[in-house]
Amino acid sequence: MGRSLKKGPFVDEHLMKKVEAAQGSDKKVVIKTWSRRSTIFPNFVGQTIAVYD
Repeated sequence: MGRSLKKGPFVDEHLMKKVEAAQGSDKKVVIKTWSRRSTIFPNFVGQTIAVYD
């Protein structure tokens, strides 16, 4: 089921902080998260995200 257009996309704040920190470093790291409800934003492209159940 999709999210309402009037609400806009959603991403957990802790996931966004992890992605921004990974983009700032030169090393390739796997970002681990439990956030299955987050939308994939364009700045997530190129990152490896491991989603736990």
